[in-house]
Amino acid sequence: MENGFSIGSGYAGLQLLSLVQTMTITAGRMCRRITRITITMIAVCILIPALLAAQTDAARNSISGKPEAQAVATDPNTAGRAHDDTYVIGADDVLAINVWKEAEVSRTVPVRSDGKISLPLAGEVQASGETPRQLEKELASKLQSFISEPEVTVIVTEIKSQKFNILGQVAKPGTYPLTNASTVLDAIAIAGGFRDFAKQKSIYVLRQNPDGGQSRLPFNYKDVIKGKSSAQNIRLQPRDTIVVP
Repeated sequence: MENGFSIGSGYAGLQLLSLVQTMTITAGRMCRRITRITITMIAVCILIPALLAAQTDAARNSISGKPEAQAVATDPNTAGRAHDDTYVIGADDVLAINVWKEAEVSRTVPVRSDGKISLPLAGEVQASGETPRQLEKELASKLQSFISEPEVTVIVTEIKSQKFNILGQVAKPGTYPLTNASTVLDAIAIAGGFRDFAKQKSIYVLRQNPDGGQSRLPFNYKDVIKGKSSAQNIRLQPRDTIVVP
């Protein structure tokens, strides 16, 4: 009897130990699950205010009707020549005209030889002789009959009206577009260099004066390339004519 009771007691002890181990494992798993749930709830609590703030900002932009990206794109400080009061548009220049929220009217147009451009609703408009800002106001005035409070931006995307001439003993004499930093040396290179009998020490630039007269500016190629007369390598102006005898 005593042996039977001992065996039975040992068996019951093993079962109790097994039960304790099972409960311990189960409790550990439950603790891990509770921890995960707690972490998830904390993350949700953090994300919800951020999402609500983003939706609020989007709603404000929608109500104002002018998204932030549009405001940046039309910022006068970043619009290039959009609000340039110094550059005067000329024939052959290419203009990017944007009418806000009017994609069918917005387009890129060249200035014709008569100095005019054509734009839907606005019709024929004089562009040559105007600055981009002046042309914006003119276009907005013409569009007011069709569009409520039109916002117009004019950007000169290609400058083709400003040109210079190079004549005489160069490979390709003619008229060329003038870029902002073109010099006499640049012009000679654009024209393909000198011919065999060019008088490289006797080159000169003819420039129109504001009073209608003309100035003759010497250019000694030999000295300039040696660094002796670098001041003669002047920056070209519109309608300058370089003569290579």
